[in-house]
Amino acid sequence: MEKGDSNELYDDDGRIKRTGSLMSASAHIITAVIGSGVLSLAWCFGQLGWIAGTASLVIFAVITWFTCILLSDCYRSPDPVTGTRNYTYMQAVKANLGGLHYKFCGMAQYGILIGATIGYTITAAISMAAIKRSNCFHTKGHHNESCHTLNNSYLIMFAIIEIVLSQIPNFHKLTLVSILATIMSFTYATIGIGLSIAKIAESGHPRTSLTGIPVGKDMPSVEKMWTTFSAIGDIAFAYSFCPVLLEIQDTLRSSPPENKVMKTASTVGVSTSTLFYMICGTLGYAAFGNDAPGNYLTGFGFYEPFWLIDFGNLCIVIHLLGAYQVFIQPFFAFVECWSNEKWPENKFIRKEYLVGKLRVSIFRLTWRSAYVGLVTLVAMIFPFFNSFLGLIGATTFWPLTVYFPIEMYISKAKIKKNCWTWVWMKVLSFTCLIVSLVAAAGSIRGLVVSVESFKLFHSVS
Repeated sequence: MEKGDSNELYDDDGRIKRTGSLMSASAHIITAVIGSGVLSLAWCFGQLGWIAGTASLVIFAVITWFTCILLSDCYRSPDPVTGTRNYTYMQAVKANLGGLHYKFCGMAQYGILIGATIGYTITAAISMAAIKRSNCFHTKGHHNESCHTLNNSYLIMFAIIEIVLSQIPNFHKLTLVSILATIMSFTYATIGIGLSIAKIAESGHPRTSLTGIPVGKDMPSVEKMWTTFSAIGDIAFAYSFCPVLLEIQDTLRSSPPENKVMKTASTVGVSTSTLFYMICGTLGYAAFGNDAPGNYLTGFGFYEPFWLIDFGNLCIVIHLLGAYQVFIQPFFAFVECWSNEKWPENKFIRKEYLVGKLRVSIFRLTWRSAYVGLVTLVAMIFPFFNSFLGLIGATTFWPLTVYFPIEMYISKAKIKKNCWTWVWMKVLSFTCLIVSLVAAAGSIRGLVVSVESFKLFHSVS
């Protein structure tokens, strides 16, 4: 009887029984995917044009979906259904590829997760400032100089809320946050679509082209090359959820098999996101043409109805509050597990206090709050939306979305060197590496240009 009760409460690894489902996994994925990247797609189409813009979205979507299918089979090793669980991306790499890859993966994954939280902090502050500017423009008229506002106070407001949310103990407790964030992402994307359609109907057809902004007096060929590279990085960022895929998979109940549910969730998440991306990108480009702003809800491609733009930006902020947690919880877990192993007898690190029904850890409260504060400080120093998104996307895409999933699949399936499958997978990986390098170069160059004209702690919207 006791054994039966125990089996109902705990999974095969002795941990509390997981309750995640296809719906919760899909919500986590969509929360991670449909983020601030959707807001820059009209700008990306402006740089790339109809052909390359559409092709880039489709290609990145297919590659991401394919490698997620491969990665889903790495949650358990050696058998994808009955093997030992790998709770994190890093553990999967260690089990399948060994120590050197494990260290490289750790640097890449946690670097990207930290970078994503910086990007989300910047975007949320810009959206909060846009609400104030929108109301000011409505009252004082469009382009009124007095409506510009410093972003620092909004960065601090976002940080305070994140400090509270960061006390959520682990990834398993994020389901409601992710579902709310998913609803918000669909809401603001739909608002953007509706406003784009209205602008197309109102102003006719602004200048668009098959290849984006043409090379000429206002766009030298070198500048065109750099902005094209940066746009590719932005699109790559739009699909940056592979770093947390296995952490999401670790929330799923074990029946039906986690890998099958995760493959379905990945298909739902990527296809849904791509559909929204395609609609937002094409309609945004059709509405604004080659002059599309970097963020079409905060760049004031629209001014009216101001209340709807305000609501759209509020939805962005709420979504990013959740997306921040989806990305950073794996890093929180890593640091806390490492600290527990390093100092097993330290009461400050290990002890929890019961406050009502909540378990409060002074260590968790202190270090997570300090992390949020440090990220906010970095966001104040480097508040550059498009270039930062592009850099995160470029550095994420190859190692975590392409290289490790392919290498783990080759290892698990024992694919022989120089056979057809081995060759085309290696070619795919190398091609994606080149794309990531040129996209990173474009984004770094954009950051350098932005820094040259930026006053420290003086970010203005």
